[in-house]
Amino acid sequence: MKISPHKHQQIRLKNGLITLALLCLLGALAWLSTRYSAETDITKNSSNSLSQASQKLLKSLPDKIQLIAYIKKDPSLRSQVAQLVDRYKRHKADLTLTFIDPDSQPDKTRELNIEAAGAIIVEYQGRTEKLNFIDESSLTNALLQLANADERWVTFLTGHGERTPDGIANFDLGQFGKELDRRKIKAQTINLATIPAIPDNSALLVITAPAVPLMAGEIELIKRYIQQGGNLLLLTDPGNRHLDALQRLTGLRQLPGTLVDSSSKLYGINDPSFVLASDYLPHPITQGFQTITVYPVASALEISEETDFQPVVLLKSAIKSWTETGPIAGKILFDADGNEKQGPLAFAYALTRDLNKNPSTSSGQVQGKTFEQRIVVVGDGDFLSNAYLGNVGNLDMGLRIVNWLIHDDRFIDIPAKIATDKSLQLSQISVAVIGFGFLVAIPLLLMATGFYIWRKRKQR
Repeated sequence: MKISPHKHQQIRLKNGLITLALLCLLGALAWLSTRYSAETDITKNSSNSLSQASQKLLKSLPDKIQLIAYIKKDPSLRSQVAQLVDRYKRHKADLTLTFIDPDSQPDKTRELNIEAAGAIIVEYQGRTEKLNFIDESSLTNALLQLANADERWVTFLTGHGERTPDGIANFDLGQFGKELDRRKIKAQTINLATIPAIPDNSALLVITAPAVPLMAGEIELIKRYIQQGGNLLLLTDPGNRHLDALQRLTGLRQLPGTLVDSSSKLYGINDPSFVLASDYLPHPITQGFQTITVYPVASALEISEETDFQPVVLLKSAIKSWTETGPIAGKILFDADGNEKQGPLAFAYALTRDLNKNPSTSSGQVQGKTFEQRIVVVGDGDFLSNAYLGNVGNLDMGLRIVNWLIHDDRFIDIPAKIATDKSLQLSQISVAVIGFGFLVAIPLLLMATGFYIWRKRKQR
């Protein structure tokens, strides 16, 4: 059949209009894709989506969230962080992520105590949290902590050579006090010799290894504070016996000697008095915590069976540790015949007591918000000092302890999502069939189809 020029022109016009309509449709779809997004997670356990707990938290945060990642120019590492943050951006548009090379801002890096591995600073409403390890659980819990705008007060006992939260000496806690202040946890000091009362606004009393004994009246005031349900953080040192009376009240006893750990050499530390913790026992303080912490000079602790508190071992030394009662100099060995004890040994306890079950206590000392008394005793007074606070996870551990003690421990337990469909197990026959199909059968089929079409056109 012969097509007339007029008919041929109509066909061309029709094809042109169809092409133009398709181009307009594609352009409209492209424009709509920039304004609206639609995503579907088809993984079996929704491993590429945020949990409902994280989504609910993001909806409750009205202000802008800023994440500053101090990470070196490692494309793979930065890509992993960006992928996680993108999941948060889907539910909160005003969340921003900025990457900064730590080497480009050395002063700021030192100020923030950022290690060589890098860190991520989370900012919200003028408050900040630092994350050395990031996943959904750690980032969501950091946002949860920042969302708490209530101002809390922590009281530090002074007047006996204790470490102070505003001191600048190496053994003081000035840097830790600044970190508390950045999280709206205000540190105040008190000398019970001049003000014989613990402030009513105090959510926690902190006593850090006094250098001289406390007076009898001060001991009685603190005992009364504990008996009435006050929260307490005790930091002691080997050989320091000035807190024995308070420890006995909680059922704890400090073992003689210094806790030493021969396995610290594996981490490049030649001083055996440095105790490292990397495996943590289950507790709200250590939930999801995966960073090593360093304790320069620690003493082991024991709990009595007769105590009103529910004790939980918070920190424990390694198997190759013991309580060294002699001088720590030269080559030291465990003395099995003496009063030294072989590890693993506990050197930090978390104690709780239900005040409803104890009529001799009063919940008024705990801000009227809770009926559970909380106490933490650590056999090391140096791990939060200015000299050691920047070591690995010491700051994070200290903040977790304080947050738990002041009942600000609203951590969300978000289990790690492990993709179950990352690997495909095939039998040898299946592999052979797939290989033959893709490498031989499909190419031959395409070649045969092409040859058939070519022959048909040739015959016209």
